[in-house]
Amino acid sequence: MANEIAGLIKADLASLANAAADLAHQAAPVAPAAQFGPAAAQPASFAQSMQDAVAGVNAADQAAGAAMADVDAGRSNDLVGAMLASQEASLSFSMLMQVRNKVMGAVDELIKLPL
Repeated sequence: MANEIAGLIKADLASLANAAADLAHQAAPVAPAAQFGPAAAQPASFAQSMQDAVAGVNAADQAAGAAMADVDAGRSNDLVGAMLASQEASLSFSMLMQVRNKVMGAVDELIKLPL
């Protein structure tokens, strides 16, 4: 019984080694994902990334507010959707504040560095 299991394991290992060797010998290398899409043309600066994040959080908050206003006014019965949008906006804001706190902590550390 043990010899049969050991033989099966050896066969599986040989199969995996052959598959790995086949992958290593393929002529076309895999290109990094950063080379694809519109972001590959020009890298974004940190300031632009933060502005985009703030704009995204603001848009999510405004959409959640509009959804809650529609439910309050009776124009919509999607209370669950409005609550989910509200929670999503809240979590987005919390995440943005955590990033802000980390950045401010890093700036404080840089200021404390002796020259």
